[in-house]
Amino acid sequence: MTDQITAPNLLIRPDAVEPFDRGNGVTTIPYVGKWNCETNRVTTGQTQFAQGTGLPLHSHNVEETVLILEGEAVAEIGDQEFELVAGEATWVPAGVPHRFYNRGEGTMRIYWVYGGRDVTRTMTATGETFEHLSESDRGGLKKP
Repeated sequence: MTDQITAPNLLIRPDAVEPFDRGNGVTTIPYVGKWNCETNRVTTGQTQFAQGTGLPLHSHNVEETVLILEGEAVAEIGDQEFELVAGEATWVPAGVPHRFYNRGEGTMRIYWVYGGRDVTRTMTATGETFEHLSESDRGGLKKP
């Protein structure tokens, strides 16, 4: 078996990807997106949350699914709250406010997939909308 991947295929090795620091112990490793693929129809990556951290309530212009890879999470989706562990997943329709945060003792890691190429994030508290993983998309929180 070979590690040779030819276009338009893409092989992502997380340790070779520059992480995107969201602040306060939240770090994203972008996998597939318009930054490295000209024809993608999904946007994917991994986000790691230190103990007691999360992201503020927000929504996207596209649907999103999140798989818990490690740790213990709380997912707030719309007006519901769910406790999740590694191996469990969610689906969030476009436009529905949501957030994930680490409720466990150690690191929490999630794998996320957006159903689109041009992804935006709209902050529920302010109504501000910006491009996913842009300079404005930092917002990691301690103890949400």
